[in-house]
Amino acid sequence: MEVTLRPVRVSDLDIFDRERTTPEGTGEFQWFGHRSSHGLRREFAENGLLGHDSGRLTIEADGQQAGWVAWWMNSWGPDATSWCWTIGICVFADFRGKGAGSEAQRQLVAYLFAHTRAERVQSFTDAGNFAEQRALEKAGFTREGTLRRAQWRGGRWHDQVLFSAVRP
Repeated sequence: MEVTLRPVRVSDLDIFDRERTTPEGTGEFQWFGHRSSHGLRREFAENGLLGHDSGRLTIEADGQQAGWVAWWMNSWGPDATSWCWTIGICVFADFRGKGAGSEAQRQLVAYLFAHTRAERVQSFTDAGNFAEQRALEKAGFTREGTLRRAQWRGGRWHDQVLFSAVRP
């Protein structure tokens, strides 16, 4: 499977909306209830989802939209003197379990290290999301530890596992 990342196109937004409107589309670990897409569309109109402190790219697998990757700045101290990127991913159901997620995350880390001064890229996933934990490890991330009761989803708190990749 050939995986590439590219800037989001306006035509992608309808697919993104469709894929995140049900638990089946997002998957059990990313369903946070119904949400408005107005913010995503407004940000797309303002900057094409490529801002100074956050961004989003479309994942293509064999020429088809397969999901998206996103990144946002995370500060480790006052005045943003120490910061890193936190990344997230959504792989559409038809492409899960085929390596698209690992490759997309590997490419995103390479892109962020090539085009920003970040020393660290981190990601977290649900403690029960073993497929994503394996995908992050395949993408070159190192498991750092568990963030206890860090995410509210589905009426209860969930532990998250933190991973990182540091600049080579």
